[in-house]
Amino acid sequence: MENFETQAIRIQTERTQYDEHSTPLFLTSSFIFQDAEDMRASFAEEKEKNIYSRYSNPTVNEFTDKMVKLEGAEAGYAFASGMAAVYNTLAALLNSGDHILSCQSIFGATHTLFTKYFSKWNITTTYFKAGKLEDIEKQITPQTKILYVETPTNPAIEILDLEILGKIAQRHHLIFVVDNCFATPYLQQPIKYGADLVVHSATKLIDGQGRVLGGVVVGKADLIREIYLFSRNTGPSLAPFNAWVLSKSLETLAIRLEKHCENAFKVAAFLETHPQVKTVRYPFLRSHPHYEIAKKQMKLGGNIIAFEVKGGLEKGRHFMDHIQLCSLSPNLGDTRTIIVHPASTTHSKLTEQERLAVAITPGLVRCSVGLECIDDIISDLKQALEA
Repeated sequence: MENFETQAIRIQTERTQYDEHSTPLFLTSSFIFQDAEDMRASFAEEKEKNIYSRYSNPTVNEFTDKMVKLEGAEAGYAFASGMAAVYNTLAALLNSGDHILSCQSIFGATHTLFTKYFSKWNITTTYFKAGKLEDIEKQITPQTKILYVETPTNPAIEILDLEILGKIAQRHHLIFVVDNCFATPYLQQPIKYGADLVVHSATKLIDGQGRVLGGVVVGKADLIREIYLFSRNTGPSLAPFNAWVLSKSLETLAIRLEKHCENAFKVAAFLETHPQVKTVRYPFLRSHPHYEIAKKQMKLGGNIIAFEVKGGLEKGRHFMDHIQLCSLSPNLGDTRTIIVHPASTTHSKLTEQERLAVAITPGLVRCSVGLECIDDIISDLKQALEA
């Protein structure tokens, strides 16, 4: 059972005495033991057994096991949200005095984590530009422990060469962490290129319908062990119900992504020819500056498009105020097409200078293309641009 679609559907918890076909939902906070020795051995980790759902749960394990297989990893751990996955992954592995080397283009909350909170614990961060990987090794210090990137980046849709980054991390003995949220394991598997850990906000395309929060990290077993020990004590565990929803969602991930990407490519092609649009960023458009890298490491271009409306901030707001079908929301990866203005929402905590450094101009719009009829999506965008 090696094919992606089959693994996403057929990896399930062991059937109970009821011989159910659809996997059950284990809504329980704790588990019982047969006797004192069973309990002792379980707590001593001499046997694999669920003890408490903050540590592990059969439904959560099923979701995690699927993500481990789909990413080609050794082990994994699931969290209550994507940011819980990012924070606990890094906090478990970093010590005071350590240094993070990160791509400058990262999610706003991750940037806040690095600059506002980690800095309190004497953990420093240095940023490099997505288009200047040749400068990375100059920024590595004896204290550098983690190389952290997103690709495609949020929200400017820059593409980083994972193969080059993997070799740099290996050369300097760094822990290479990749946020694979925009691509999912169906479109991109960073571990193939040397990533040690891969994190996801499962809230996005993995759920795919805007229903639940969730996060997950997968990768090398020894690193996951450290993350697990830290997380079972700090308590960011994924709820069994959310895990059940996410595990079910993985069953349709491949077919959903195919349609998402088909729609997104057509929307990007339309936007590229519209006179009211200044620039368009989509990985599989030939005009994208990192098109060749995207084609090398991604199966398809994803469902996220970044484009700039001519006229800057006012025209961008005017465009968004005239949207009728698409949703205005900070989320992405939904069945419904979503529009957001990063400068005033997801990346508003950054200074204007910081936003411009990662290509977030005042008129930039991020579009998460959904599964509606492509004619209806384009018609809505067209009327709003021409309003």
